[in-house]
Amino acid sequence: MNKVLQATYLNGSLLLDEKLDTALEGKKLTLILVEDADIASQSEVDLEEHKRQFFEWSQQYAAKLPPDYKFDREEAHKR
Repeated sequence: MNKVLQATYLNGSLLLDEKLDTALEGKKLTLILVEDADIASQSEVDLEEHKRQFFEWSQQYAAKLPPDYKFDREEAHKR
């Protein structure tokens, strides 16, 4: 899952502007921090290029599934 969130850094902690899904509880997440001022000063074309590069980079962590793969929740819970 990829998601862009806003947060405020305060007293050594990040305070998210919205709550995360409870399914993420206890999971380790990787964060990429970009200061808002950096984004605001870039042109729309630069932002699109930045997004493209980020998603291109993130593909190395994506799992390749066979075309006929179907998720089975019951099977996953048996493990």
